[in-house]
Amino acid sequence: MVQIIAGSKGKGKTKILLDKVNTKVKESSGTLVYLDKNSKHMYELDRKVRLINVNDYCVTNYSEFIGFLCGMISQDHDLETVYLDSFLSLACVENTDIDITPIIEKIDMLSAKFNVDFVISMSRDKSQLSEYVAERVIVAL
Repeated sequence: MVQIIAGSKGKGKTKILLDKVNTKVKESSGTLVYLDKNSKHMYELDRKVRLINVNDYCVTNYSEFIGFLCGMISQDHDLETVYLDSFLSLACVENTDIDITPIIEKIDMLSAKFNVDFVISMSRDKSQLSEYVAERVIVAL
């Protein structure tokens, strides 16, 4: 399952994402991973959550980002949920007009095939998203 927290910058999406991961860790038996563009939120996450700074791994376009996700999934069979903060930046599509629908479709496919949930925060209003992507929005700020 893919869930999206959408809204413009500065609306509180990261706070909601951090609350979700820290709540989920209490009831989870699998691995939880938090992907971010830096390590700034390290001390706000429960110590059982693995924080990965994607910028440390030379990801330069959205195809490489999908490959990065596949690599994570392949190496951890206990992976339960991946939290993606600043998704557009992580996927290298932040300053482009690219339609993110194909990227979300691939993440959806990975989720279904490997039984891994994804919770994504992105700096776009729900009204700017395609119908396919907008259907996955759980919080619109």
